[in-house]
Amino acid sequence: MPPSTTTRVLLLRHAETAAPDRFHGAESDVPLGDRGRQQAEAAAPAIASLAPTALYCSPMLRARQTAEPILKACNLTPTIEEGLREIAYGSWEGRKEVEVAQSEPAAFDAWRHDPALVSPPGGESAYAIAARALPVIGRIRAAHPTGHVVVVSHKATIRVITCALLEIPLGRFRTHVSCPTTSVTTFELSDAGALLVGIADVHHLAGLV
Repeated sequence: MPPSTTTRVLLLRHAETAAPDRFHGAESDVPLGDRGRQQAEAAAPAIASLAPTALYCSPMLRARQTAEPILKACNLTPTIEEGLREIAYGSWEGRKEVEVAQSEPAAFDAWRHDPALVSPPGGESAYAIAARALPVIGRIRAAHPTGHVVVVSHKATIRVITCALLEIPLGRFRTHVSCPTTSVTTFELSDAGALLVGIADVHHLAGLV
């Protein structure tokens, strides 16, 4: 039997947007703000130093803008994957969390207590996110059995992927997994499964004020 190969997958959350502090999901294609563009530029050299062989990206603007400096530094062409888009927030899209909690307390509490099965009205549950995102990770592993692969995605999506790979209940994605803007969460994928190597790494942003 041939030895198992290892793929190192870097899950990169997009940089800061021009309109933070709201439910910006699949229906809000907001761009990066000035600070977000600086964050994306700061992340590129650190990621390029790992010589990634491929970059997969959410189709959303904020993810594609975050990927641009990396693509340029590594001379890569992105593979756009719909399954990497952000959670759909339904009728909560574009609203502040505190506002939703006050105006729709029953629906918000139900979602907060079990986001694996309960979705925002008209939106997606964690299981729905996993159903579209995990096949992307599977295809990446199959297409790139070795080397480093960058995956540019979103907060909820990366948290759900992380829970799923670690076999943590998906309903804990909002309370047990940190994912700040422009952070990198790294997994080694092999025949033995998924090994978490680093989580919520933002050392590449140290020079930003």
